[in-house]
Amino acid sequence: MKISFFEIQGWEKPILKKILKGHSLNFFKEPLSINNINQAKNSDVISIFIYSKINKQILSKLPKLKLITTRSTGFDHIDLTECRKRKILLYNVPAYGENTVAEHTFALLLALSRKIHQSYLRTIRNDFSIGGLKGFDLKGKTLGVLGVGRIGKHVVRIARGFEMNVLASDPHPDNFLAEELNFKYVSFQGLLKKSDIVTLHIPYTKENHHLFNKKNFNMMKKGSIIINTSRGAIIDTEALIWALDKKIISGVGLDVLEGEALIKEEKQLLYDKKKITDLQELVKDHILLAKENVVFTPHIAFYSQEALERIIEQTAENIKSFIGKKPSKECVVC
Repeated sequence: MKISFFEIQGWEKPILKKILKGHSLNFFKEPLSINNINQAKNSDVISIFIYSKINKQILSKLPKLKLITTRSTGFDHIDLTECRKRKILLYNVPAYGENTVAEHTFALLLALSRKIHQSYLRTIRNDFSIGGLKGFDLKGKTLGVLGVGRIGKHVVRIARGFEMNVLASDPHPDNFLAEELNFKYVSFQGLLKKSDIVTLHIPYTKENHHLFNKKNFNMMKKGSIIINTSRGAIIDTEALIWALDKKIISGVGLDVLEGEALIKEEKQLLYDKKKITDLQELVKDHILLAKENVVFTPHIAFYSQEALERIIEQTAENIKSFIGKKPSKECVVC
């Protein structure tokens, strides 16, 4: 098979060469476009990221193409109708960072519960006093998990390891999972009222824009904590500052901020320097981030070596499944 990889980074090549040994592999740093289409014209398979726009014009120049595998969860950069018409299969990578994001969720929570960030700032100033650094145990606290999908499930498992009580809210409850992991589904309002910590693991939609507003913050248990590793616009920033000032919530852990340039895929942050610049300008002098009880990380919950390797490995396995004529659960157009 002749396989062409676009938008590829140097460290990814050895992994792909090892898994796809015996096939003809071509690597290109740039996105696939009409300007470089001739480099892929004889390819049986192409692998891309989201900056390669696969439309009718591009597909017409790839007469031998049988499979597209995108190294992303989303696939709105690909013309699905045209792929079906030409009987070209499409695979994606829908899951690669479930445990990664869940672990980062607890990194933020532990930083708040044990005041790690404040302690660190003191020690670099040669101040080793412990006044004001008293933390709290997670054991026995109630964690409210909003969204029990791929990431939320891992969060529940970790929480149970800490011997936390877990409440969850999800439009599609999995009662078998709840019994297996010993947690309880409740309404959104019930979750807010009863949770010591609320953590968000839902996608951003028009319907949940500013889901956490003054009204809903007012429902939260006094002194509770909120963690957001999903999307910034789910939380109304002004309402969040208000809730902190009113001491309705006592701490916030954020990996995302309202106002970030639209990020469809976290991996964009590895490719697009403009996204980093936009984020830098956003956080500069941000009143929220100046507060001692706020911990912020720059959209890195997804960013572990293992998660990035899983994207490449899953892509290679998708190609192997196609070559071996085995069905793949990652197939979008079959």
